[in-house]
Amino acid sequence: MALSNYEIMRNRMRTEFVRYDQERMIRKFHLAFDEAYLYLTFVCRDYRIDRRQGIVEWSTDGFQSAAEADYNESMTIYDVLCCSGEDCRLAGTFCPLHQAKGTPKTMLAGNGMFQKTAERFQGRLGQLEYACGLLGEPADMVGDVAAVLWAFPFLPVTLQYWEGDDEFSPSLKLMYDENILDYMHFETVYFMTAHLLKRIEETADAYVQEGQT
Repeated sequence: MALSNYEIMRNRMRTEFVRYDQERMIRKFHLAFDEAYLYLTFVCRDYRIDRRQGIVEWSTDGFQSAAEADYNESMTIYDVLCCSGEDCRLAGTFCPLHQAKGTPKTMLAGNGMFQKTAERFQGRLGQLEYACGLLGEPADMVGDVAAVLWAFPFLPVTLQYWEGDDEFSPSLKLMYDENILDYMHFETVYFMTAHLLKRIEETADAYVQEGQT
């Protein structure tokens, strides 16, 4: 089967990754490591990067078994480890992506990519609360559900959700640290966000499979 363009680009980045200073990555992000792999957590799931081949894998059983990460996962991890600013640090203030420091001035506000997920949880607050509880922690913010989610242990994202009614559609709002672009390129924030939304839905699905609603 022919590789997709996404797979081709992901695989190309493997060879780029191994050219970067891995000792710098270890120091900068306090990564666990051994001779074969670097280890980190991404959206509360364990990942490892092959130090010689650059392949990114994830596991839920301590790497007794492993699956190769997809495009969004791999590209986010590559970008953060390889291209984040030398002195990247959190501002401690959250904002929509279009208001983050360094965002192109022509960038308009928009949350269209959140709408499908917002509609998924209409009438299912228990599922969303469950997912947020596993992927983060409750937050003292307005909303029917509000949480701080951990994209990486060093990089939080806030979530606020409102159910819809007769006048308004359900609404999901994600906000990022003002310095998010010190950690990754602008386009990569979308890769990270797509994976975060996927993880929320997957975790909620597990809740449903347990017989909850």
